Amino acid sequence: MLGFFFPHNNMSELNGKEDCKLPEGKIHKKKQKAFGADLKNYLKCMAPHIETGIKTSNSRNVVLSAEEVIQWSQSLEKLLASQSGQGVFREFLKSEFSEENIEFWLACEDYKKTKSDHLPDKAERIYEEFVQSDAVKQINIDYQMREATAKRAQDPTHTSFDEVQKTVYILMERDSYPRFLKSKAYLNLLNQLQTSTSK
Repeated sequence: MLGFFFPHNNMSELNGKEDCKLPEGKIHKKKQKAFGADLKNYLKCMAPHIETGIKTSNSRNVVLSAEEVIQWSQSLEKLLASQSGQGVFREFLKSEFSEENIEFWLACEDYKKTKSDHLPDKAERIYEEFVQSDAVKQINIDYQMREATAKRAQDPTHTSFDEVQKTVYILMERDSYPRFLKSKAYLNLLNQLQTSTSK
């Protein structure tokens, strides 16, 4: 999503604007058109704020610029370092039915910052949500890595998910990220920002 990252896709938190909410229960079709429509609806909500800045809950202004969007094309690392980039990339992954990859990666980033006494609970949650064989948002890893991660999650440390997180990162970097950079959504967003800057 544009502007900043909503950890639970709670669009109603967006400055209290209920009218920006996307229809709940909407099934994302595997068509670029459906993704384009979702992004278009989101941009309609955000467009008035792009030049003036988006007021976040902690009173900072976040401005999405053409320069930032261009930087996303330099590396996946730069894309994921931007909260706006995370949101737009997540919407793209949803259109490909693979948003579990970025959600897992972000969960691991959060996990690394967790206080030691909370590690067991978070490790169990991440394992159940993304790693175990019948996980709702199961990530695409082989049997050996799944088993090794299960063992590490039983006696959790801050590095328990490092290996599997790296694997998922490489998967996104080699597979989804190049397609994202060629997607109409990314190119249209870049073009829109460059056009508004040149006016």
